[in-house]
Amino acid sequence: MMWLYLLKLVLVLLFVSGLAFGSLWLWRRVQPGMAFTQRERMVKLVDAVPLGATGKLAVVDFGGKRLLLAVSRTGVSLISESGADGTTHDA
Repeated sequence: MMWLYLLKLVLVLLFVSGLAFGSLWLWRRVQPGMAFTQRERMVKLVDAVPLGATGKLAVVDFGGKRLLLAVSRTGVSLISESGADGTTHDA
């Protein structure tokens, strides 16, 4: 009789772990607020170049403008900005 109890215990454990794995997989696939569709992002990363161990330069499209940003551990700084007409405004 002991082996029957152990068999039931293993089967229930497999069932519960399968439910947990399936729930986590589904949660990652359908994140809250994103219900089955990808929304259009307002900010698009165009390119990023590493500068040393902790910094990078990033080109970002936002609001019809292209921004050149310096990103480091201490923060983000705007280096340059160009409009849709191609004019550049240095910060």
